[in-house]
Amino acid sequence: MDGFEANFSYDVGDDGSSKGARFKRGLFTFLKYAVLVIACLIVFIPLIVVFLGSLKNNTEFLSSNVFALPTSFEWSNYKTAFIDGKVLLGLKNTAIIILISCTGTIITGTMTAYVLQRFKTLFGKVLKAAFLLATLFPAISMQVTVYRIMNGFHLVGTMAAPIILYVGTDIISIYIFMQFLDNISTSLDESAIMDGANYFTVYFRIILPLLKPAIATVLIIKVIGIYNDFYTPQLYMPSDELSVVSTSLYRFMGPYGAKWEIIFAGIVICIIPTLVIFISLQKQIYAGLVNGSVKE
Repeated sequence: MDGFEANFSYDVGDDGSSKGARFKRGLFTFLKYAVLVIACLIVFIPLIVVFLGSLKNNTEFLSSNVFALPTSFEWSNYKTAFIDGKVLLGLKNTAIIILISCTGTIITGTMTAYVLQRFKTLFGKVLKAAFLLATLFPAISMQVTVYRIMNGFHLVGTMAAPIILYVGTDIISIYIFMQFLDNISTSLDESAIMDGANYFTVYFRIILPLLKPAIATVLIIKVIGIYNDFYTPQLYMPSDELSVVSTSLYRFMGPYGAKWEIIFAGIVICIIPTLVIFISLQKQIYAGLVNGSVKE
């Protein structure tokens, strides 16, 4: 009887605990999907408002609700934004800046991370501390000094100014590359050096190919950051001929109001390239984030 009572009480306790576990799993699943739905709404609602606003005329835009469907469907807003806003010129200038800046960031970032991570020296430790210290200073607090330096070298009004700033101030990319280098065994370097390879060969033949997930991660962050940046191009490239995507739409802002329906149409046009880039590289960015979070 004692054994029977013990087994009976154990079964009841086990069944009760399994019901509690199922309830917790169900509650967790509900909360998980509720958070995902809320996050999707936060992202998509502004996009829907922008798209609907881009199809309205000025009178309808100012008088109707933001979620109201357009009655006029002014597709000409896209033509006006593309031609009068010189979006094509902005896309070309943006592409040039992104291409040069990202290439410089990958080369300088991977080389710096390789030296700091593989060669343990006092200078490397001091440089790491300097990089960390530099990230603590607000960027806006140094803008006057940076602008005076750029102006002293006669770089204001040229593409060189934002390119140098995008390449030279990207400390986060160096830390991303260093994190990935932690997962690459040093035995690969040692084996290549024993076979007669020099450090440049090790870097180009071994390190750089193995850093592809990190490079994809940095490219996504870098491209989106440059594409969305308004302050740097507006400050260092005020000329209309050097306008980028973020500043080309600023011409529709005037002292007597803004043509928001044209600006919204331009925003939709400017979203398309970033959407294509993200869809093309989403597997690499996800793989990069996962690989970077796991240390061997």
